[in-house]
Parts: sequence; structure tokens; C-alpha cells
Amino acid sequence: MTSSNIDIARAYFQAVQTGDMATLGELLDEAIVWHQPGAHQFSGEHKGQGAVFQMLGGMMETSQGTFAIDTVDALMANGDLVTATIHFSGRRDDASMSMNGVDLLRIADGKITEMWLFSEDPATEDAFWG
Repeated sequence: MTSSNIDIARAYFQAVQTGDMATLGELLDEAIVWHQPGAHQFSGEHKGQGAVFQMLGGMMETSQGTFAIDTVDALMANGDLVTATIHFSGRRDDASMSMNGVDLLRIADGKITEMWLFSEDPATEDAFWG
């Protein structure tokens, strides 16, 4: 079970990195709950695939298409939970961010059902997203 959950997480990050929205749609549960940290326009709990896609689209629009997960350094599993240490970045106008983070995914029946994100520098991320 654990190795297949890592495979699902790996497929998720590959889809995010390549902009493969069809694969994302297959991997995210219809009722996913996404916990976006911080105190910015995208922060909070987003429930359902539609809300998550709307948030991600807003992030791409705000970052002028530059928001990216640059690297996925390690994937680790414990039952239905998978963590990933990542590096992400984005630029817009005269603002930029580049930092490490941790994503925590809950996976059930082959789908990502819940997601928590953690940022190395929340104040910089808040300032970037506005």
C-alpha cells in the first residue's frame, strides 16, 4: 500500500510540474480538502476539486504563469499519508519568492483526499500572493 501511495504522490507532482490538468483531475478526489497556509488571498480550506482548480488557476494568473514546484527532493510514506519535501518559486512584476516547503498528502483508494502545505518562509509567501 505504501509504495503505491508514493507512486500516486509522484504522479501528482509530475502532473503539477508539467501542467497536466487531466492527470490532476484523475488523482484528486472529487471531495478533496486542501489546506492552504498563510494569510493571503489563497489561504484557507478549499473543499472539492472545483475549488482547488480555481485556487490553482488563480495562483498561475497572479504569478503570471511562473509559479512552479522546481524540485521534489524526497517522498516518504506512513500508511495513508505521504510527505514530500519540495522547492517552489514564482515571479510577478517586481516580486518573487523561492523557498522550501513540505506537502502532506492523504491518499485513500488511489486518490488524494486531503492536502496540507507548509512553507519555509510564510511571511514572504504571504507578501508574494497578496
